[in-house]
Amino acid sequence: MSAKYVFVTGGVVSSLGKGLAAASIGCLLESRGLRVNLMKFDPYLNVDPGTMSPFQHGEVFVTDDGAETDLDLGHYERFTHAPLSRDNNYTTGRIYEQIILKERRGDYLGKTVQVIPHVTNEIKNAMRKVAGNGADVTIVEIGGTVGDIESLPFLEAIRQMRQELGRENTVFVHLTLVPWIAAAQELKTKPTQHSVKELLSIGIQADILLCRSDRALSRDIKQKIAAFCNVEELAVVGAKTVPFIYEVPIGFAEEGVDSLILKYLHKETPEANIAPWRELVERCYHPKDEVSIAIVGKYVEYEDSYKSLKEALTHGAISQNLKLKIHWIEAEGLESSGPDDRSYESQLESFDGILVPGGFGKRGIEGMLNAIRYAREKNVPYFGICLGMQTACIEFARNVCGLKDANSSEFDPATEHRIIYKLRELLGVEEMGGTMRLGAWACQLQPDSLAARAYGVTEISERHRHRYEFNREYEALLTGAGLRISGATPDQTYVEIVEIPGHPYFLGCQFHPEFKSKPLEPHPLFREFIVASYKNRLTHSQIESVAGQVVQ
Repeated sequence: MSAKYVFVTGGVVSSLGKGLAAASIGCLLESRGLRVNLMKFDPYLNVDPGTMSPFQHGEVFVTDDGAETDLDLGHYERFTHAPLSRDNNYTTGRIYEQIILKERRGDYLGKTVQVIPHVTNEIKNAMRKVAGNGADVTIVEIGGTVGDIESLPFLEAIRQMRQELGRENTVFVHLTLVPWIAAAQELKTKPTQHSVKELLSIGIQADILLCRSDRALSRDIKQKIAAFCNVEELAVVGAKTVPFIYEVPIGFAEEGVDSLILKYLHKETPEANIAPWRELVERCYHPKDEVSIAIVGKYVEYEDSYKSLKEALTHGAISQNLKLKIHWIEAEGLESSGPDDRSYESQLESFDGILVPGGFGKRGIEGMLNAIRYAREKNVPYFGICLGMQTACIEFARNVCGLKDANSSEFDPATEHRIIYKLRELLGVEEMGGTMRLGAWACQLQPDSLAARAYGVTEISERHRHRYEFNREYEALLTGAGLRISGATPDQTYVEIVEIPGHPYFLGCQFHPEFKSKPLEPHPLFREFIVASYKNRLTHSQIESVAGQVVQ
């Protein structure tokens, strides 16, 4: 049986939501009992996004095998159960890197190495490798916008795939924009027409058009687009902007996207079971209450820097039928002017829970330490992730154990008390190049710890992306003062989770649990953090209510 592919491309402008569209298609096909796999081709020359600025590219999503990938792979994992790895994300840089290595080895036997066939063959081989892992349908997203010079080799490769596999094994889904022109008071189809024409000029006829718009498309508009773009009317799909991204699969199902794809692929399946997604969206629209979380970070100006984190918090809130209100706080804005300056407290007192996420570098660290101190002293639920765990240990060492100059060697290489350090610094090992601990690592939890109660087990596996570790030379001092190490690697080399017993919720983890949270399967640490934060909200509401009655 031939492999079957759905190719997702985008036109008119970038950021239309190709990743969400691909993930939603995968969700619908999976809900029909099919095994799906998804992959993303990015047209930039970086080998991977690991060295790119979060302000420019957004978060780096990490897979179990330690690959640093595009954030769209996070959407794929949240909407489906596809087994993703470094094979599911390729950049132009990585493709060319492989080709140059082969050329230097002499694999091409002296031939002139060219975009066609060598680059396109490498791209096709990458697709076949992913499709060969047992998927019934492989969904391939081509990054960038049709018309960009960078995307041409990928578009040529998928054009060749149709020639080689036939129409019954390939479907082209093109995402376009149908803008509302306020001055004319009408939707305009011309950008879509031009985008489809651009795609046609390189030999690809779109089969399905997903038309992004801020309002529903009328029957007349759909007929017009179908006529000018050479697709059937049913294949013109209104992709209206929705308040919650988890509505997208439902909207696609109502427009018959999955049925159309299966018709074109000559594949029969049972009807889609999207009842769990409908129930999820129903809870989004009808929450019983809300919960307010402050995220104190250093990349808060660009929310995509914390995409998985935001979604994991949302999953936890939805599971408790709560509306999530996130407040992004720039860590530098919480820094003190002196040892007695506690003015930052006024910026934190209205939140139900405080979270410090991952990050690199020393900027904003003092503000994070202030936020952590406030959460610890005021019994506000606190969740520290990666850097958020490291700063929690530093704050505890400074303000509970009395080590005033406690720090991380990342922020102060000369610090006397390096609570956080590179493990290999102690061994005198010179490090060059990639030094991060990446991907899935096993962790053993202490019985009856907050973490073990949340997970319901004592052995877990979580994903990492960091360079610095907790220095176990200070373990006795910190644990003697009340900090609990509740999770570590099985060989006890690396500390993975710290807690403060007796606190409503004070937990720091060295890994990134947000990478494994799904809307229908919220991560236990996020779920319990939301539960604790909501209890904190109710407690404060009761105190304020009693205080109001006393005043009256």
